Amino acid sequence: MDLRKLKTLIDLVSESGISELEVNEGEDRVRIVNSGAAAHAGQVVYANPAPTQAAQVAPAPSAPAPVAVAAIEEPSETGFVARSPMVGTFYRAPNPESPNFVNVGDTVKVGQTLCIIEAMKLLNEIEAEKDGVIKQILCDNGQGVEFDQPLFIIA
Repeated sequence: MDLRKLKTLIDLVSESGISELEVNEGEDRVRIVNSGAAAHAGQVVYANPAPTQAAQVAPAPSAPAPVAVAAIEEPSETGFVARSPMVGTFYRAPNPESPNFVNVGDTVKVGQTLCIIEAMKLLNEIEAEKDGVIKQILCDNGQGVEFDQPLFIIA
């Protein structure tokens, strides 16, 4: 994959506000991650062309592009904070037609499923680590979440 294509992909990720893009073209594989950081480290490009070549390409320095990130709701309740164990997409229900696993005010037991986080096309059930009542849900359905991001307040 040539550098012009890489530059175009980097610009696309910067301008669109998406957090991650992976492109496979033949034996070439490029993954661009935009963590939303104000520094240039917010964009990382890995290029793995043919096995005989190893290349790492970094984006050219430029002004950091504003990234549209959903506002992270700060916990207003006190209690146990259930956090995301991985980076992925947060889902409150097993599918769009099903009811949510939990809602505010529901009583939960240890081991009860709170949500699903999709990571690399795998659906990971996130279970309650403490008994209690759901006081606050800190993520929107379909929202991207980061490692250790607060998801629920359980009191």
